[in-house]
Amino acid sequence: MNPTAASASARLPYPAGFRPRRGSNWGFLGLLYTSFYMCRYNLPLANKSISDEFGFSRADIGAILTSWALAYACGQIINGLLADRLGGKRTMLIGAAGTITMNVLFGAASKWGFLKQGHWLVTLSWLHLDLALPLLTLFIAIRGVDGYLQAFGAPGFIKINTAWFSHRERGTFSGIFGFVINLGRFGIFTLGPALLAGFTVLGLLHVPPLHWRWLFWAPSVLCALVALGMALTVKETPEEAGFHGVIPDDSIPGNTGARAPLGLVLRTIATNPVVWVTACAYACTGAVRRAVDDWFPRYMQDLYHADLKSAAFQFLAFLIPFVASVGSLSAGYVSDRFFKGHRAPVAAALYFLETAIIVMAAQFHTANAAVLFLVLISFTANSTHSILGSAAPMDIGGRRMAGFAVGLIDSFQYFGGSLAGYFLGKLLDKSLGNYFYFMVPFGVIGGVLMLTVLGKVTAGSKPEGH
Repeated sequence: MNPTAASASARLPYPAGFRPRRGSNWGFLGLLYTSFYMCRYNLPLANKSISDEFGFSRADIGAILTSWALAYACGQIINGLLADRLGGKRTMLIGAAGTITMNVLFGAASKWGFLKQGHWLVTLSWLHLDLALPLLTLFIAIRGVDGYLQAFGAPGFIKINTAWFSHRERGTFSGIFGFVINLGRFGIFTLGPALLAGFTVLGLLHVPPLHWRWLFWAPSVLCALVALGMALTVKETPEEAGFHGVIPDDSIPGNTGARAPLGLVLRTIATNPVVWVTACAYACTGAVRRAVDDWFPRYMQDLYHADLKSAAFQFLAFLIPFVASVGSLSAGYVSDRFFKGHRAPVAAALYFLETAIIVMAAQFHTANAAVLFLVLISFTANSTHSILGSAAPMDIGGRRMAGFAVGLIDSFQYFGGSLAGYFLGKLLDKSLGNYFYFMVPFGVIGGVLMLTVLGKVTAGSKPEGH
């Protein structure tokens, strides 16, 4: 592609009214997915409080995290297929209703427990029988169901936006997608400590310190409000909004529309070797990303006695999603603008840079050093997260099969991320010094995998020279 063509493609011509309509569509989708993340990253903030109240070990909390991750991973595969049949809008609303319900139940379950012979139990009545089971088991089950239901979100979100964005815009979209995710994390990292510490609204209304269960209830209310707005405004394709033929269907020549036969989706996506290489690399991203996101509050609390309400912790809680957003936006832009939509070269460089940062992080043992390296790791992990988790599946699947493509690839992020639950919790129970060393192998493996698919052509692109 010559420079003139590249410049022309930087801003594609669209009919009047298309960009504003796409913007409003995207805005409600983005806010809904932001609220999904607020309902997801509440547990890391409640981690230590739950352990202190019920005597759970780090491995116990890790088991809750692992149940969520594994259920989410399986749900991504199943729900990706469902998104390609049900449509993205309906899929996202199912996920919203589900995560609202499960977060309300998780908070309520903490009231049901009772202490007996040193163990926290809960009694459930079923078929006129009273069943006593460990409270931890109930927490694991509720969070697991929540993981499956949250897995309706990403396939639906990306499927809708695949129909609204052309191939050469999807890397940039993936960066914005990463920003939406990080906005949700920033939201809960700001709201959560405020709920725990108490706050005043406009100098008039004082909210006293609340129990950790409000970390699950408050985001559920926000999610419900945004889901209502999304249901009333979003259109699944440009055609539904009256813009016909604006975004070409790049999934299958000669076919249009947003839905594809199940058998065709399975054959096309599951037999593409690039999908599997990308998915395995993405598992490495998941292990590192979940190690940071799920454990950094507990790590800072246990090793450096950080207070979630302190200015220092709030600064870290702000920086992690902020640099993650910068990484998401910049990685997507670079892969679009300088690598003609090829994601692998950018991802490979990021994985190896991440490995070097993690190795250095393990050599320093101060709170300030931990803050610095956690921020840098978040930058690299979320950069690969955005381009492999949204841009690459959109390229591979096109508008008709993006749901299953993103579901399959994203599931591997959470299969990898499940290792950062129970397994990492057990390592941290032995020594907090294991934290950074746990992440090192995943950076190396991810980089090597991306090197194997350099120059591979994705849907909607052409080999150089053609």
